[in-house]
Amino acid sequence: MAKLIHTLADHSDDVNYCAFSSSCLATCSLDKTIRLYSLNNFTELPYSPLKGHTYAVHCCCFSPSGHILASCSTDGTTMLWNTHNGQRLAVLKQPRGSPVRVCRFSPDSAYLVSGAADGSIVLWNVQSLKLYRSGSVKDGSLVACAFSPNGNLFVTGSSCGDLTIWDDKMRCLYNEKGHDLGVTCCDFSSQAVSGGEQGSRYFRMASCGQDNQIKLWLISLADLLGCELKYECTLNGHSAPVLACAFSYDGQMLVSGSVDKSIMIHDTKTGSILHTLTQHTRYVTTCAFAPDIPLLATGSMDKTVNIWQFDPKQHFAGSGLEDEPKMSIENWSEEEVSVWLCAQGLKDLVGIFKMNNIDGKELLSLTKHSLSNDLKIESLGLRSKVFRKIEELRSKVDSVSLGIPDEFLCPITRELMEEPVIAADGYSYEKEAMENWISKKRRSSPMTNLPLQSLILTPNRTLKMAINRWLETQQKYNETT
Repeated sequence: MAKLIHTLADHSDDVNYCAFSSSCLATCSLDKTIRLYSLNNFTELPYSPLKGHTYAVHCCCFSPSGHILASCSTDGTTMLWNTHNGQRLAVLKQPRGSPVRVCRFSPDSAYLVSGAADGSIVLWNVQSLKLYRSGSVKDGSLVACAFSPNGNLFVTGSSCGDLTIWDDKMRCLYNEKGHDLGVTCCDFSSQAVSGGEQGSRYFRMASCGQDNQIKLWLISLADLLGCELKYECTLNGHSAPVLACAFSYDGQMLVSGSVDKSIMIHDTKTGSILHTLTQHTRYVTTCAFAPDIPLLATGSMDKTVNIWQFDPKQHFAGSGLEDEPKMSIENWSEEEVSVWLCAQGLKDLVGIFKMNNIDGKELLSLTKHSLSNDLKIESLGLRSKVFRKIEELRSKVDSVSLGIPDEFLCPITRELMEEPVIAADGYSYEKEAMENWISKKRRSSPMTNLPLQSLILTPNRTLKMAINRWLETQQKYNETT
């Protein structure tokens, strides 16, 4: 059952988009602002709203780490923001200054796509903040974009109905008319699916449009040079154009929002409608699932964002992994590790992990050295990606098992900070860890990969006091239990 638990009504005009990180909700509006809220109690963060765009903000999205927020606008720019302090990091100007309708980070945060009303698409290098590649669709405005989970390709949707597949070098791989009256949104499921006589693996993608329909598609995980969209099915139910769609993080549900003012939640396996929500009084323009908790956000032209909560068991039904407490990662079987690898876009490593009998406990103990020397993963980029994913799992285990607030953990070591310092990027780190980082001649932020303007480290006494208070509270709790 979906239950409305909160309504945000801070925007003064239509809400165009909303997006979750693991700790925040971002919303943007025709009122030219982006607002950020804590997921703990849905209070607005101290530095919100973010102001800088001179016209309507159409879209916003978090980098996979959640440390950078991108927003794009009718003013022809895409802006990058530090989500820790609200500082504006960069202003990326679309060629010819066309209104930017959509922006998306690649899964590894290396690139950002921005798409505009004149059909232009730009692939930006996030570290250098330079234009990396550019292209354009044949007809119409570019209004939708989504990266595949492994980052090897992305799909764009246009106002004339085309769905186009691009590789990470901006080469057009495939084009098909997806919706007769125009595409409005598209999204990839993070979970690979099997199909066909040979048991092939596919990415599942959803698109929606002005034709009142939601369509599910399959894209082969095999040779991208011959890739194509394979139509799977149509999800019906809305009586007017569908403006937004998004998969849940386990891929089991798909939410959609429509001009008919309703939100529908579909079961992706059966196509059946699980819930119909009708709280908004005008067109529903955006919807998004939270990554780690059973929450859904929906935004509307009624200027509000509604937060819905699900029964956790229902939300994670059938995933095989997400319904387990995060502490149980160390109890994963070899098969569950294989499922996890596929979900991270690392299917090619399943054989290597199985050959080395990597279960959950072994997975959490892997190091860069063991990935290279024991598992013989030769590609440095692939090793780095695997290690980063393992680090994310470790941080979940650590924070859940110890109950440590995430802001008390050093972003580099993922351990409780003893001597927190503030670096020039605005983030706090353990002093020794950050000094080691700098001593290795690294001049970029560990969090954003952007250049550090200064190497000065300032003691964060406020944070240290908060950590000490928390430790005292934990000690008293342990003494009474």
